[in-house]
Amino acid sequence: MFTGIVRAVGRIERIDQRGGDVRLAIATGPELDCSVYGTGESIAVSGVCLTALNLHAGGFQADVSRETLDVTSLGDKGAGSRVNLEPSLALGDRLGGHLVTGHVDCLGRLESRSEDARSVRLTFSLPREYARYVARKGSVAVDGVSLTVNEVG
Repeated sequence: MFTGIVRAVGRIERIDQRGGDVRLAIATGPELDCSVYGTGESIAVSGVCLTALNLHAGGFQADVSRETLDVTSLGDKGAGSRVNLEPSLALGDRLGGHLVTGHVDCLGRLESRSEDARSVRLTFSLPREYARYVARKGSVAVDGVSLTVNEVG
């Protein structure tokens, strides 16, 4: 489980093809020291729950399946792309945000962005079959950032 509060912005260093799937090498920078995590722990990469491999202070690797590439924004990213990072919660951690699973259902599309007092109003579209799962005042994660839904159309 995750909170939808990004802990660091990393960068995809390398993408290695692996029989239809890929292995990502992700540089985390000093904001997220991966040497404190163990192989097999979950780290959300732009909202996608991935199993961390080959961890070191400056990053980690993770395998990404064809299905995940097809239904998430990771399939559109290349070497050098920035990604939002959040390690998984431990039992007893403060949430500070919403509960986010990191299991992505579909890709949405940013339709508009406008200033709204001291906030920014974002309008998204998503595939019709997923609309019934979005509730006013509920939350939706976009690239790993948990947002509160103000209205549903």
